[in-house]
Amino acid sequence: MKTIAQIAAELQGYDPQALPAADVLRFLSQLVEPVQDVAELPLFEALGRVLAADVVSPFDVPPHDNSAMDGYAFHGAALAAGTDLTLKIVGTALAGKAWQGTVGASECVKIMTGAIMPAGLDTVVPQEFVSVRGEAITLPARLLQPGDNRRLRGEDLMQGRPALSKGELLTPARLGLVASLGMKTVSTLRPLRVAYFSTGDEILSLGEAPREGAVYDSNRYTVFGMLRQLGCEVIDMGVVQDEPALLEAAFTAAAAQADAIITSGGVSVGEADYTKAMMKKLGDVAFWKIAMRPGRPMAVGRISQARSASSPMDAGASSFQNDSNRDGAILFGLPGNPVAVMVTFLAFVRPALLQMMGCIDPAPPLLKARCLEPMRKKPGRTEYQRGWVSTAAGGSLQVRTTGNQGSGVLSSMAQANGLIVLHHSQGNIATGDEVDVMMFDGWM
Repeated sequence: MKTIAQIAAELQGYDPQALPAADVLRFLSQLVEPVQDVAELPLFEALGRVLAADVVSPFDVPPHDNSAMDGYAFHGAALAAGTDLTLKIVGTALAGKAWQGTVGASECVKIMTGAIMPAGLDTVVPQEFVSVRGEAITLPARLLQPGDNRRLRGEDLMQGRPALSKGELLTPARLGLVASLGMKTVSTLRPLRVAYFSTGDEILSLGEAPREGAVYDSNRYTVFGMLRQLGCEVIDMGVVQDEPALLEAAFTAAAAQADAIITSGGVSVGEADYTKAMMKKLGDVAFWKIAMRPGRPMAVGRISQARSASSPMDAGASSFQNDSNRDGAILFGLPGNPVAVMVTFLAFVRPALLQMMGCIDPAPPLLKARCLEPMRKKPGRTEYQRGWVSTAAGGSLQVRTTGNQGSGVLSSMAQANGLIVLHHSQGNIATGDEVDVMMFDGWM
């Protein structure tokens, strides 16, 4: 396991006071490691889990050559004449059982979608393309080529080869794929256990009376929602005041229970330094100023696991058994502003957590969209603007901003369906320019 200093030494030009977003991702990819615990789960319980091993197909899919549609199966060689073709119907092949019999060169079999292709036949003409007279059909010349509308044995999945790969997230479509192989259970990695708490004397929990200078804790609910969307087991530790003993107890309790700890607040210049000091005391932590907007300050590292038998603080969540191969937790210390918390989570924390979950492709996809308005941008930092992505008349994507882009303005985030990602070296954006967008896809 590499230390923070060792990882930093391997990043060319590493500057914690002005760290580009790309370097943050590279750093985090070396900091985190996938969980190792494996469970065999019934398919109904496996949605959102990550595969711990390849799913190998026990048979060919489809298991036989079959028809791709309702129509008539015949010998494709008969098409070589290049003229209208008349064929005699000698039987009907239904899905679920093989049709027994032989078919001559001038004959055909009526066939249903999914039915096994009768021996020797290789082509299907859709029923709507033929004219039927009594026990014969006629199909026009040059309508088909030999082999059309036939599904080949094993063209979807071949016996003995992976149908799904280790590290893939089990989506509804992939659950259906596993079920199509007759498998009742699947081997998965366990969910991540993530502890979260907000820090600051100015933070109010819901239910507390308002007071001058204080704000209600929105971060707790957005982080909780994003973690639950990711499939994590969330350890909600509420709000921790700026007092060294309380902060130490919170970090100690979190490290004893969780794979990762997420905090908000207490990492900016000028704030009370208790949180930073406690992070340094209990772990190997780096403090960054990221070249980005919003969300400049961030802390990352590892918080060591306390060796005591019990925690001095009730975390407000059910206890988890400690893994023998885990020594503490990965720390993500996020800024306090609500939008900055969400942006840093989506841009950096989410990919890192997905890597910890064992996902083979944790990076969020970026789509291209045409910008509907000009945007001012300084090269030398990455900016994440809140945007609304829609479809233009021609089918391409277009995007506009959703109003005030201040890091404390939650309304513009609530009105957005994605982030406009303006990269480190980009300058001003003109109307009509193409930009990258990171879709929320149900995250926000």
